[in-house]
Amino acid sequence: MPLTMNRDVFITCAVTGSGATQDRSPHVPRSPKQIADSAIAAAKAGAAVVHCHVRDPETGAPSRKLAYYREVTDRIREAEVDVVLNLTAGMGGDIVFGNTEAPFPLNAGATDMVGATERMAHIAECLPEICTLDCGTMNFAEADYVMTNTPGMLRAMGGMMTALGVKPEIEAFDTGHLWFAKELVREGTLVSPALVQLCMGVPWGAPNDLNTFMAMVNNVPADWTWSAFSLGRDQMPYVGAAVLAGGNVRVGLEDNLWLGKGHLATNAQLVERAATIIENLGARVIGPAEVREKLGLVKRAPVQVAA
Repeated sequence: MPLTMNRDVFITCAVTGSGATQDRSPHVPRSPKQIADSAIAAAKAGAAVVHCHVRDPETGAPSRKLAYYREVTDRIREAEVDVVLNLTAGMGGDIVFGNTEAPFPLNAGATDMVGATERMAHIAECLPEICTLDCGTMNFAEADYVMTNTPGMLRAMGGMMTALGVKPEIEAFDTGHLWFAKELVREGTLVSPALVQLCMGVPWGAPNDLNTFMAMVNNVPADWTWSAFSLGRDQMPYVGAAVLAGGNVRVGLEDNLWLGKGHLATNAQLVERAATIIENLGARVIGPAEVREKLGLVKRAPVQVAA
């Protein structure tokens, strides 16, 4: 079937993620100020959307601390550059089992599994325009770690997002995740048309070969909006692949640390490289105002907290 190229493309920058990358590059931001500053720089470079996790400022370990999200949100909203804020809601779904002969008790130090309301606490507090919904459970790279998102949990969290007026970005790591996302829309938990991020090459989800990628693309309803990314050296090739297949793109240090061999990247540099690829394909990079119009988002002002 012929490809239908997207001529009006938005770039999402995934600023820091929750992977153990904080000691592999000095450009991976840790503190709320560093994360916000990196997001603002990415927006100035052409990102219409910034996707943010938070980390412990001292250790760089992933965190769910509300105060960190609040600071990141306020700093971005108070900046002189406009950008759509996308916060993760994927934290709090981590189960790490014991060894293969004794899976219980769980590895208490590594397991972080909490209820839907707690997983959504920073979303309810900060009210970003978009937040992520990891639409399925998956064996996730490490031997005994499972990214856990049950149908009941997803229905609860998706319903909260809809009630809050926050646009869910469905993170689809495999075709079954898209299948369940369509069910959430069909039953009214999520509103159509939905927003999807196709997550390619994440062990052990959908591999990043083009046949699998097009299977994912062809399972997204025609009236939905989608983006895609892959990891490491495949990040920039997937910028081209996503645009040619009709989608939008995601880049950033959450998924890739390198601009080229031996050259560690900043988020702004990755966004600039993606924008160059998009424009060289004959497409146009659109900004946050057009993204809001396309997705039906409403920009939120900084929240004034009483002393």
